Amino acid sequence: MTTTRRRPSSVLVPAGRRTRTRIALATSTFVVAGILSTACSSDSGSGSGDGASGGADGDDTVAVSLIVKTTTNPFFVAMQEGAQQAADAEGVDLTLAAGREDGDEDTQIQAIENAISQGQDGILITPNGPAVVDAVERAREAGLYVIALDTPPEPADAVDITFATDNVDAGRRIGEWTAATLGGEDAVIALLDLFDDRIVSVDHSRDQGFLEGMGIDTADDQANGDEAKTGDYSGGSYTIVCNEATGGAEDGGATAMENCLSQNPDVNVVYTINEPAAYGASQVLESAGKSPEDVLLVSVDGGCAGVGYVENGILDATSQQYPVRMAEEGVTAIAQLARTGEKPETTDGLDFFDTGVALVTDEPADGVDSITSTDAKEICWG
Repeated sequence: MTTTRRRPSSVLVPAGRRTRTRIALATSTFVVAGILSTACSSDSGSGSGDGASGGADGDDTVAVSLIVKTTTNPFFVAMQEGAQQAADAEGVDLTLAAGREDGDEDTQIQAIENAISQGQDGILITPNGPAVVDAVERAREAGLYVIALDTPPEPADAVDITFATDNVDAGRRIGEWTAATLGGEDAVIALLDLFDDRIVSVDHSRDQGFLEGMGIDTADDQANGDEAKTGDYSGGSYTIVCNEATGGAEDGGATAMENCLSQNPDVNVVYTINEPAAYGASQVLESAGKSPEDVLLVSVDGGCAGVGYVENGILDATSQQYPVRMAEEGVTAIAQLARTGEKPETTDGLDFFDTGVALVTDEPADGVDSITSTDAKEICWG
């Protein structure tokens, strides 16, 4: 197959039509008070959050653990920083913990057990996998209020509430942009996912959202890799070359990209689970002699480094999410619950609290809302 170009002149948006449309993030995602219900905490169910105890020690001190997937990903480092800022403002005693790597469930389980034994008020967690769920249930039975951040567990109701990006929407936005930018060109797609040995919602939500945005039938939308490998997308024909695990890491992205190119060197669309994986993939593409004009490389995260990749032409588009907001609002929600009995509520029409998303690209596509890398710099991970 002849190597294709990503932006033939016939599909570029004319200069007069390149008006950027800013994504309108829901106002409620910016105002913590807006997420809190006025209902008293007399709900039946788990023991978590029942009654305004005023803190683990019976005074006004509130103790919370933030347990992230790993600190090797800047996304989770930003989340820790946001949680600490909110804890300082709210007078919360915050404990930070993290898995050794993405997928490390054992370390997270131990951190949950520590929070239980210390009699803390709540836990914020980005779960590393299904094995964490039993420990979460024990925490709720012990009276801790558990909020998942970024990644809901399986099942989603294993926690009290999730504060997260709508990951299906995040994937859908980069898929819509890709389809519009291709403008009818054949799409030869590499899908660089998170895992191939476990099911994590953020993994299939972003992957399947991307395919939906491309106009590709996803078969089971809770599973990666079961869609037809060839067919039509919204603008033309597609071939899916591979679904490769990256572990969400740069080296994993590089290895996955090498595997995909070995199967089909004519890849011209690369979806990646996150920006570290995208950067690793970009280095392999460059080594293989593929210029940025040869391949559309898209991702999800929108961190400051990732926005820089868009600005520098390494990454074509990314969906920006807001981990600092997730963590800040999570800490504040548990503090208010412990002190007043007010529980956070889900966003209307969703089963979680949506903290917002925006598509970032410097090559806007007609009909697809986006913001520029310049604008995204001002709010990266805010």
